[in-house]
Amino acid sequence: MDTQTELSELIRAMARQDWGTIDRLLDDLRQKEWAGATQVIAIAFALAVHRRFQPSYDLREITNFVTETRSRYQDGKELPALALEGLIRAALGEADLMDEISPEVALPGQIVILGTLLQEEIQSEAQLEKFVQDVEKSAADFT
Repeated sequence: MDTQTELSELIRAMARQDWGTIDRLLDDLRQKEWAGATQVIAIAFALAVHRRFQPSYDLREITNFVTETRSRYQDGKELPALALEGLIRAALGEADLMDEISPEVALPGQIVILGTLLQEEIQSEAQLEKFVQDVEKSAADFT
């Protein structure tokens, strides 16, 4: 399976909360040293953030979302709340916040936030497939 196909399947598995598939695909991507994956995850993350948060977002809304997201995951408390908030705000246009977030936090943070956003925002298979198509198209445009 190529990386793009794995990433599309990862997005689907995240939305469906298919933890076994998520673990398998993340292991495969780690073995491939994330070749090409970080850009696609960043694209999916940005698209999902823009779907969830309006341009006139309230910082409290982001803080509350991050608090809830960290509580959902067993290792969620290991991810710094301010960095997660910064990832969301950077995707919404405050790009300079990325300068303060290490890559070791950014990628896992994007994955955790993306998973939460997909689970909350995607209500049907048709919406999921539309989202995956949007990510694939944006990724193709980017490369």
